[in-house]
Amino acid sequence: MQAALRTARPLEIIGHGSRRAVGQILTVESGLDVSALNAVRGYEPGELILTVEAGAPLGDVMSLIDSKRQQFAFEPMDCAALLGSSGSGTVAGMIASGFAGPRRVTAGGVRDHLLGAAAVSGFGESFKTGGKVVKNVTGYDLCKLLAGSWGTLAVMTEVTLKVMPQPESAVTLLLRGLDDAAANRAMTVALASPFAVSGAAHVPAGVLSDALRAVGAAGEALTALRLEGTELSVRHRLAALAGLLGAGAGESVGDEVSAALWRALRDVLPFAATAARGDWPVWRIVCAPAAASGIGLELVRRTGAELFYDWGGGLIWAAVPPSQDAHAMVLRSSLKLSGAHATLIRATAEQRAQVDVFQPLSGVAAALHERVRISFDPKSILNRGRLRREPRPRHTVPGAVP
Repeated sequence: MQAALRTARPLEIIGHGSRRAVGQILTVESGLDVSALNAVRGYEPGELILTVEAGAPLGDVMSLIDSKRQQFAFEPMDCAALLGSSGSGTVAGMIASGFAGPRRVTAGGVRDHLLGAAAVSGFGESFKTGGKVVKNVTGYDLCKLLAGSWGTLAVMTEVTLKVMPQPESAVTLLLRGLDDAAANRAMTVALASPFAVSGAAHVPAGVLSDALRAVGAAGEALTALRLEGTELSVRHRLAALAGLLGAGAGESVGDEVSAALWRALRDVLPFAATAARGDWPVWRIVCAPAAASGIGLELVRRTGAELFYDWGGGLIWAAVPPSQDAHAMVLRSSLKLSGAHATLIRATAEQRAQVDVFQPLSGVAAALHERVRISFDPKSILNRGRLRREPRPRHTVPGAVP
C-alpha cells in the first residue's frame, strides 16, 4: 500500500473475485490479492463472537458456525449463481458489498453485526476500529463506513463479527395467486403484526422457476411469509397470522423446504446466470413498501421487466430485457418521484462503462461522500472508479475558449 501511494498507482483489491463484476469499470494498474489472509483468529460460540482474517472463504466460515448451530443473522447473499462466478467469496467481500437477505427486517444489515475491524487506509497506515463487544463507543464507529464501501476506503485485514443462534424451528406460510397489489397489502400487514415475521416475499407467476420448484409453485404467483423461533411459538404465531390475513386457504412448509425457498430468494436464483433470463441485466431496487406495487407495475409496463419482491429486505429485484443502457434512464425516471434508488448488479462491461451502476448522489450527499473518501484515501489508490464513473477527458480545439 505504501509503495502504491508513493507512485500514486491505483490498486484493485481482490479476494476471490466473486463480486468483481459489480460496479463501474475500474481505472487501476494492478491488483492487491488479499486471499492469503484467511485464518480464523478466534471463535467463541458461548460469547457469539467470531474473529477472522478478511480473506477467509465465506463458505468455510459459515460451515464453521453452522457446526455450532449458529449463523450470520443478516443472511449474506451468495452472488455466484446470479453473476455466474465461482464460490461464495470472502468475509471481506461480504462486508464490503453490504448485501443482506430477507431477515434484514428483524436482524438488520451487515453493518449491524460488524463489531470491529483492522484495516490499512489509503495513507498506507494500519488502524483498528470497534472491538469485541456490541456497545463499544471508543472513538468513531468506522465499522459502519467500511460496510458497503466496496473497498474504496480501506483494505480490511481482520474483522470481528457477531453471530446468532439458529432458530429451533422455521415455517413459511404460503399464499398463492395474489396479484402484486394484494400481495403488497398482505406483506405489509404481516410485517406490521406482533407475530415477528422474519421474511416476506412475493414472486409473480411469470418469474417462478426451477429454483422454487420445492414449494410446487409452478404457474402461479407465490407470496411467502416466514416465522422463526421455538416450535411452540412458531405454531401459535402461524395460526394467528393466518387468521389475521384470512388465509384459511394458505398452507405452510417446514424447515428444510422453507430454508431452500429463502435461499433461492436471497441469492436471486430466479434470475441466475443459468436461468431463462440469465443474460438480462439485473437491478436491485430499494423503495418504500407503500410504493412497491406501483413501481413494479410501472417498470413492467415501461421496460418489460420481470421482477420479484423481497419485502423483508425492502427490495425489488428486477431483470430487464437487454438494451444499450440496461434501461437505466427509464428505470431511474420511474423511481424518482417515489424516492427509491437502484443499483445495477448484473450487466455487461459495455453497459457498466456508460451507466451509473450505483444511484447518483445529490450535490450535498455527493460532496459529503467525497469528503469521507478523501479522509481515508486522498490519492484514490483503492478501487479507483468502482463507485462512480470517472469523468472522461475533455478534448478542445487548440486556441478555442473552453
